[in-house]
Amino acid sequence: MSSPLLGLHHVALICADYPRSRDFYVRVLGLTVLAEHYRDARDSWKLDLGLPDGGQLELFSFPEPPPRPSRPEAQGLRHLAFRVVALEPVIERLSAEGVVCEPIRVDEYTGRRFTFFADPDGLPLELYEMA
Repeated sequence: MSSPLLGLHHVALICADYPRSRDFYVRVLGLTVLAEHYRDARDSWKLDLGLPDGGQLELFSFPEPPPRPSRPEAQGLRHLAFRVVALEPVIERLSAEGVVCEPIRVDEYTGRRFTFFADPDGLPLELYEMA
């Protein structure tokens, strides 16, 4: 029996500082703004961001969100991984913005290279080289 799931539509993230996280995902990572709404009743923002493959990130803000319990072995989402053609140009772009990437590693099963860095709230993000 095949799965009725067609793929990943979006991943939702809650940030502590909306302007800081918006700048990081839009300017630093280069994601496209699809829609942005302020929800007065919740005192929160919702930002829909597009990836080139059609996937989306939803960025939310809420007053006083609790911090993430630990990195990265807390239950729930461990990290987000982004496909890239080559690691070095993306690492250089991030480095120019003051974002620190871990040393490049090689996946022991696929032989592909990858690295980790963090968003402004400490959420682990991965770059996974597809070339």
